[in-house]
Amino acid sequence: MRGPQAVIDPRAVVDPRAQIAPDAQIGPFCVIGPGVEIGPRTVVSSHVVIRGPTRIGADNRIFQFASVGEDSADQKYRGEPTRLVIGDRNVIREGVTIHRGTVQDRAETTIGDDNLLMAYAHVGHDSVIGNHAILVNNAAIAGHVVVGDWAILGGYALVHQRVHIGAHSFAAMGSAIGKDVPAFVIVSGSPARAKGINQEGLRRRGFDQNAITALRLAYRIVYRQKFKVDEALRALGELAAEHEAVRVFADSIAVATRGIAR
Repeated sequence: MRGPQAVIDPRAVVDPRAQIAPDAQIGPFCVIGPGVEIGPRTVVSSHVVIRGPTRIGADNRIFQFASVGEDSADQKYRGEPTRLVIGDRNVIREGVTIHRGTVQDRAETTIGDDNLLMAYAHVGHDSVIGNHAILVNNAAIAGHVVVGDWAILGGYALVHQRVHIGAHSFAAMGSAIGKDVPAFVIVSGSPARAKGINQEGLRRRGFDQNAITALRLAYRIVYRQKFKVDEALRALGELAAEHEAVRVFADSIAVATRGIAR
């Protein structure tokens, strides 16, 4: 149902089964399909295509030529009912593509709150993006990827399917990421390799120097002492017990299923 005050350009094509909040805005030449829900104060610019089932929360901004909620490109997808869920206050820039999930996994692609997806970024099926993440222009994540809170993927970064990108991590421009990136770690290159702790990003987000120093020590234990992963995690035990950030770092390594970027 469309609220009586919704600003819907008469040149837009909006399915009557779509649910548009009364104070949302839909620009000209948009196509909004059945099963789409658009929340309060969300602004959809011109030439945007949104397919359902897709739920979009409040105060989002979707720029022109974005394709949101399209069928998965996975060749196993056979039109089963899957969905896309987008939270609040996200900015989805020009030409971004976001696919719904597949029944082979979680049947849902999920994007949290306060994320910035810059021009031509791609979010593959069944992926999960947390909160405050940034995908810079042309960054692309394949299916089944998890991107943690505050992570940044630089321009043209590529993420292999089923990779986990840890919270507060940073991938430099053009990184080709085929293994998990632990929380707080900087990676770059093709294939992507670890370069250190994202110290500047952590300072900007209010991490104190004690936490950053502990993370630098934890990084040296994992990356400089030639431990195997299980040995490194055991060596991190006491430090992780003393510092929450180190515990998060260790946990992101412990759950890695594709190995970690070294």
